Amino acid sequence: MKIAQIVRISVGLIVAAFFIYLIVNQVNLSDLTDTLRTTNPVWILAALLAFCCGYACRIARWRKMLLQDSPRLSFANCAGPLLASFAINNVLPFRSGDVMRAFAFNRQLGTSSGIVLASLFVERLLDLLMVLLMLGAALAIFRLDFESFAGVSSLMLISLSLLIILALLFPRLFIPLIRTLNHILIKLSPRLGSKLAAEINKAINTLLHLSNKGTMLILMLWSCAAWLAEGTVFLCIAMALFPAIEYPMAGWLALPVGTLATLIPGTPGYIGTFDYFTIKAMTALGNTGTPSTVYALLVHAVLWLPPTLAGGLYLLQLNLRKSHQKLYEQ
Repeated sequence: MKIAQIVRISVGLIVAAFFIYLIVNQVNLSDLTDTLRTTNPVWILAALLAFCCGYACRIARWRKMLLQDSPRLSFANCAGPLLASFAINNVLPFRSGDVMRAFAFNRQLGTSSGIVLASLFVERLLDLLMVLLMLGAALAIFRLDFESFAGVSSLMLISLSLLIILALLFPRLFIPLIRTLNHILIKLSPRLGSKLAAEINKAINTLLHLSNKGTMLILMLWSCAAWLAEGTVFLCIAMALFPAIEYPMAGWLALPVGTLATLIPGTPGYIGTFDYFTIKAMTALGNTGTPSTVYALLVHAVLWLPPTLAGGLYLLQLNLRKSHQKLYEQ
């Protein structure tokens, strides 16, 4: 393992430990367990259903991105790799799941690594855009001051959102930069550089196709549906703890705040960082500390456990299938 990777893991563990300490220092364990016992399982079930709907929208969005290069691609063939990548990201560092999605499933997806990487880039931009819009809407609806609560001005929030929209709708603006990069790669290593340039050109063509207004509108609608479903997860879990959670609608603020906190360097699964800032969002709207802590832990469990189990089972059956094929060939 490289020194830079060791440093990054160490920093992540320190950051996670710091936020876990802050959380533990503010709650009483017996109060925590008492609040947990009051959880309504019907609302947890509703949260899981909303979670499944959200991931179905994510899979449909990714399939739409890949259809131009792989017209026969099915929903099922997209579902496994996407869930597997989320599972790996939840347990391994360095966004290992994204690397796997880009390089390990090309035959199944009927496409190339360059196109998958382009789709991942668009996926990240769409998700960040939705989270920023949800944060802006929540701060406006709950009448919270942008700068004092989020640490940024409303102008910065709007500017960043507009920049993302510009990148999504007008990728042609970045073509001169890409051409320069291709030229440098070919000069450094003609053989490898040519292969990389070919993949980069495929990725750019994919971005140009996805930037088509009709296609991008569909992708934005799928993104909106996915994040509204995730917001419903946050709301349902707040309702599961009602009346301990006095103001369940605060879940709509906890979603963008907790999600943006995952950008802070931390551990796989965002232990500590996600929970601390989710608690802060809930208490900012009048909920008390212990129920807000239970809420954050339940939300984290619902968001982490299902894709990790589903993706892990998919990878397990994939490995078993490959083992059977090898035995059959022998």
